Amino acid sequence: MLQVKGIFVSNYFCEQDLYLTLIMISRRKFIVGSSLAGASVLSGNKSLGKPLADSVFAGSPIAISTWDFGIAANAAAWEILKNKGRALDAVESGVHVPEADPNNQSVGYGGLPDRDGRVTLDACIMDEFGNCGSVAALEYIIHPISVARRVMEKTPHVLLVGAGALQFALEQGFKKENLLTPSSEKAWKEWLKTAKYNPEINVENRLFSPAKLPGNQYNHDTIGMLAIDSAGNMSGACTTSGMAYKMHGRVGDSPIIGAGLYVDNEIGGATSTGVGEEVIRNVGSFLVVELMRQGYLPEEACKEAVMRIIRKKPETAKQIQVGFLALNKKGQIGGYAIQKGFSFAVCDQNDQRQLIKSPSYY
Repeated sequence: MLQVKGIFVSNYFCEQDLYLTLIMISRRKFIVGSSLAGASVLSGNKSLGKPLADSVFAGSPIAISTWDFGIAANAAAWEILKNKGRALDAVESGVHVPEADPNNQSVGYGGLPDRDGRVTLDACIMDEFGNCGSVAALEYIIHPISVARRVMEKTPHVLLVGAGALQFALEQGFKKENLLTPSSEKAWKEWLKTAKYNPEINVENRLFSPAKLPGNQYNHDTIGMLAIDSAGNMSGACTTSGMAYKMHGRVGDSPIIGAGLYVDNEIGGATSTGVGEEVIRNVGSFLVVELMRQGYLPEEACKEAVMRIIRKKPETAKQIQVGFLALNKKGQIGGYAIQKGFSFAVCDQNDQRQLIKSPSYY
């Protein structure tokens, strides 16, 4: 029996087998030991001071979330985190901000409706124990993330949908409200003038305006949030009004545990934004977390998840946006997207208003 770098190798291994074994050992050390390049901060291109991968969690809370409206969401989460509150409470409180913002047409109240003029909401939440809850195609409730938490805590189920989700919400004391604001209704009626219900991916947004594809500056899509509290525990939340002018009943990745959100308190968490169908097909957030388990840094894991989408559907990928955001248990963060334009907000004890431009393939 031959010992090579602490690993015993049987004598019957041929030289090629031994060579491949050493290559895998070297690659593993490279992945674990490498660090991310420093990320640029959009506010004045201010530097973070050191690469994100060098920021190791040491009892200081952190919250991260997708898009520029994540700054305000993170601020609400920080009010809980800075007082040693639980990460689960922080992410719920944080995403309440965009859910209640009538000017945010991709999340909650004021969200753009489906092609029939109905605002339907999707959300999920997951805590440090692996408990999770979600709702899909929920109407009339301004905070679907809180309904998702009630599903997690008050039922034996994980996912409630449509009329059943609404019935449960009303039984839990949530107030029924009209979520279609005048501005969103006006936009929908304008879209109807040229709308054609073709079963082509993302056609709903392209017919409205090519500038409003999911994930660009005019259509920010989902908010996903991840947080670590002062106890070192992690939770996550994801909420959206879904793709504008979708077919009624369409559900994307946001309420699907493992697609739009996944948290493993031993490893880290991930969330996604963009065209949910492609995230579901690749179980994207779960994939990112599992890659981090193998030693990938957050940005590396997000990039590999994006590349899975591109490799499977290269022509489709050129026309859509998907972005992933990840946080590991050391407090290291990273994101990666198919197209330019994805950004994410970071909030910690040093700076509560960081906005970082994500790297992208195109």
